[in-house]
Formats: sequence, C-alpha cells, structure tokens
Amino acid sequence: QVQLEESGGGLAQAGGSLRLSCAQRTSDIYTMGWFRQAPGKDREFVAALRGRGDRRVYGASVKGRFTINRYSDKRTVYLRMDSLKPEDTAVYYCAVGPFYVSELSDIRSYDYWGQGTQVTVSS
Repeated sequence: QVQLEESGGGLAQAGGSLRLSCAQRTSDIYTMGWFRQAPGKDREFVAALRGRGDRRVYGASVKGRFTINRYSDKRTVYLRMDSLKPEDTAVYYCAVGPFYVSELSDIRSYDYWGQGTQVTVSS
C-alpha cells in the first residue's frame, strides 16, 4: 500500500498561480501524476511524470500553463499551475503507478490515489 500526502490546494484569482505537492515514501521510481474532477464531470487527466522522469505528459487543457516535476528526493512531485482559469476549479488528485506506464493519461494506469485537494479559481 502506497500512502500519498497531498498539499497546496486553495483559492486563487484568475491569472494567478498555485503549487500542489504529492509525497510518497515508498519508491523513487514510481510514475506519478495528477488528475482533477469538477462537480458533475468525469475525472480528467492533468499531468504525469513517468518513472525516473524520462517523460512528461500534459492534458490539452493545461499544456503550456502547468508544469509537473519531482523534488530532489524523487518521491515528491509538484504541480506548478500558472495562468489559472475559473475552469481549472476542481478537486485535484495525485496518483501513483508502476515505473513503466505506456499510457500516462489513462486513469487505469494508476494503482494508488490521494484523498484529493480542492483548487478554486475565482474570476
């Protein structure tokens, strides 16, 4: 069982920035990613970083505005969210998968999930 600790959600104005973090203590080679879910909508892929960081993928709606990266301990990832829009409002979930994931945007690629952190962007 992999325990995930998310932090950093909150309230921001449109055009502003927030940073989310997700920490796990199990392995430094997991694939780690972020998904989000707005009320009444399906869970949506946001960004992911595979294994030791050889590949990053972003969802179309956040590409160019969000950045995913690992801290030096390799077991914590952060999601830097810039140029926020009201439509970015959602609960953001951290997810962990195996070292090699062929389809990073597929929710089924991930085995463990965080409890979610709320991000609210006001216009």
